Amino acid sequence: MESSIFRYILRYTLKDQILILILTVLSLPFLYATLEVPKLIINDAIGGANVPDNLFGYPVDQLTYLLVLCLTFLVLVIVNGGMKYVLNVYRGVVGERMLRRLRFDLFSRILRFPVPHFKKVSQGEVIPIITAETEPLGGFIGEAFALPAFQGGILLTYLFFIFNQDVLLGIVATALYPFQLYIIPKLQRKVNALGKERVLAARKLGDRIGDSISGIQEVHANDTSHFERAVISQRLGLIYKIRFEIYKKKFFIKFLNNFLAQVTPFFFYLFGGYYIIQGELSLGALVAVLAAYKDLSSPWKELLKFYQTKEDVRIKYEQIIDQFQPQSMLDTKLQESPPLELDANRGGWEGTNVYYEEQGIGQVDRLSFKLDLNTHSAIVGIGSSGKEELGQLLARLITPTQGRLSLAGMDMRNLPESVIGKYVAYVGANAHHFSGSIRDNLIYSLRHRPIEERDSPERQQEISSAKLSGNSIDDPDANWVDEEALDLAAEQTLTAHIHRVLAQSDLNNDLFQLGLLGTLADHHQQQHLEEQVLKAREMIHKQLQEGAYKGLVELFDWNKYNTNLTVLENILFSPGKRTGFDRNKLAGNEQLQAFLDKQGLLEDFLVIGREITEIMVDLFSDIDENSDLFERFSFISADELPAYAELLKQTKDRKIGKEEKEICEKLLSLTFQLSTARHRLGLIDEILQKRILQARSALVEEIASSDLKLEFFDSYRYNSDLNLQDNMLFGKMVYGQARAEEKVTALIHQVVTELGLEEGIIEVGLDYDVGTSGMRLSSVQRQKLAIARALVKKPEVLILNEATSGFDPAAETRMLVSLRDALEGRGLVYITSRAVQAKNFDNIIVLEKGRLMEQGTYEHLSQNGKVLPQMLG
Repeated sequence: MESSIFRYILRYTLKDQILILILTVLSLPFLYATLEVPKLIINDAIGGANVPDNLFGYPVDQLTYLLVLCLTFLVLVIVNGGMKYVLNVYRGVVGERMLRRLRFDLFSRILRFPVPHFKKVSQGEVIPIITAETEPLGGFIGEAFALPAFQGGILLTYLFFIFNQDVLLGIVATALYPFQLYIIPKLQRKVNALGKERVLAARKLGDRIGDSISGIQEVHANDTSHFERAVISQRLGLIYKIRFEIYKKKFFIKFLNNFLAQVTPFFFYLFGGYYIIQGELSLGALVAVLAAYKDLSSPWKELLKFYQTKEDVRIKYEQIIDQFQPQSMLDTKLQESPPLELDANRGGWEGTNVYYEEQGIGQVDRLSFKLDLNTHSAIVGIGSSGKEELGQLLARLITPTQGRLSLAGMDMRNLPESVIGKYVAYVGANAHHFSGSIRDNLIYSLRHRPIEERDSPERQQEISSAKLSGNSIDDPDANWVDEEALDLAAEQTLTAHIHRVLAQSDLNNDLFQLGLLGTLADHHQQQHLEEQVLKAREMIHKQLQEGAYKGLVELFDWNKYNTNLTVLENILFSPGKRTGFDRNKLAGNEQLQAFLDKQGLLEDFLVIGREITEIMVDLFSDIDENSDLFERFSFISADELPAYAELLKQTKDRKIGKEEKEICEKLLSLTFQLSTARHRLGLIDEILQKRILQARSALVEEIASSDLKLEFFDSYRYNSDLNLQDNMLFGKMVYGQARAEEKVTALIHQVVTELGLEEGIIEVGLDYDVGTSGMRLSSVQRQKLAIARALVKKPEVLILNEATSGFDPAAETRMLVSLRDALEGRGLVYITSRAVQAKNFDNIIVLEKGRLMEQGTYEHLSQNGKVLPQMLG
């Protein structure tokens, strides 16, 4: 990137800057005219001194002349304002395009940073640079040349006008400029130095905040929140101190400018008044000069402000460029080059005296080796053996500091990423997953280049805008998956390929479980799966009436009160996930309270709520507030217990009125939680259950005439608010039944298998959102998904760099057996510290302290080697 912000601007917007300058120059005559015409109006038209007999051949009198000049002034104001508007919009467009280009360029450079650089620079430092620190640059870019030209032109126009009225007044108007031009840059340089300190301090603050968020578990586990707040407080204090110094100097500059601007009119009044009294200057000229000087201060202030902004932006740009120019950046050509064919017949990896160091510390020490592409090799080492770095070297994530490493006869330093991306798959111990679904993360490895573009007027407009801003014109919403490049069998679809990979990476069961907990919203097989789920429900319900399953589940029946549901759930009789309100806040909902009152239930529910309060206060008053008994058995939390005890006193021996909103909400919230089967308090008898059922029916009519949307439980329909498992079960587990959940889950799995629903449910599981960095998945699931993502692109060789470190030994063994079968005839490089897992590999490399200690088969090294037998114990 250009070292100077002005060079960067001219490189991409030279034509725009010239056009803006031309428009600026063209606007100046109109500006001058807006100063001259008011003088003519005062002296000639109003004063009557020089009223012409005719204008353009038409006779005029004094009134007509006044009208013409006033209309001329109005036209000039409109033209001047219009030109300013056009210039401002044009400058804004140019600035925003350049800001978009700059941000894109910076992000593109991030994609070329050497991987080890991210060990020294955190997200907290880099992200704010692109999102926040570049923001002021956008406004400046559009006016980098136009604003000084425009404001300078205005200033010169005003000065020319003032000098044209009287030279002495012109000298008075400019007398203090030299002093300002001398003192302000000196002060500004001090502000600039503080500005640099502020930027660096802000980055360090962002870095520490990001560090605290990443280590939030450690903060909680080690009780270090006080220390973290102290660190942030200290850094905030440093920023405050710097900004305070900046404010003092900036406002002193502002004070100085304002003071000098107010002193000058004193001289105008003195000398101008003298000249008028002597008859050497007209009153209209002095008024015009005063008006011009009043307007003169605006461009002068704008120029001074521009100078301050320029210096601030210059510093920001230089610091940004410095941050985005690390050593050993990836060559742009290696990312942009079209895919090349890799000739596997020319051999695999060949390393000659490969040496790699980080921050001056050698990690890989003069390795010379060969690895075939189509064999299964294990690289074994303990601790800082250099095995992980060697894995990264093989994947070209890092490059040798010295020596040569080639792949199929080609120097890996010169291999385009398109070759690595197509033929080599790499999975590390902490593979990243992007926000989105499991499916999105699986096919991420296939998104090399767009295959089919959208074609629409909107898309053409997007392309045009991207070109003008120097951005990528590729469409992220296009089809990026090249199924032909995968060379799938004729009868195999991408979906079938994905399911095969899921089986190979042991993800089927995980996705099956996630699918059962998923919904069918907008799923491509929605109708078919709904029908199958209803069949499963019918089969499950039939089984639940027989043998070992009888009495384990209380089914949802519109005409029956479900004793295993709460009071609120029995009234709503719906999952209620799309109602637009929070269930936990329904006790305070005035519409619901009014409905209960109308059904004659409100008073009863308040009485029950008070009885529950008495029981809870009586049982838990003497229990330690930190006891888990509150969470397990109490309707009321330890924090709220005193408030409910006070409520009992307030409502003793009196009826609670429905207008007492706060008390009603508290008591209703307790009644709503009551489950007859679980709590067994005897507060909901059969008569009250029937009245609740009547209220349930009345609620249907109430909902139909309101804006609320509830999908009620219907045993003959699929409920879109429930997940698949709950739709199949369509009931509530009976409280207190031993192993009920285990037995019912097994029944669901049995029925699903009979109906052949596994693949459909797995498809639903593929839509599961993994969350930020895949954190909604377990660590083992994340590693499995990363392996599956690598397999999806059918690489020639798969590198597993401690990718199964989170597995237990048995699971790791199963995974390796599966992968060796899946990659038969292709390459597998397995990097591990568990030497015993290398047993079935064709070739083993043993590393120690960055050096190759021995290489050969497992049988040979385990018997004749020196290092491997020690690692095996």
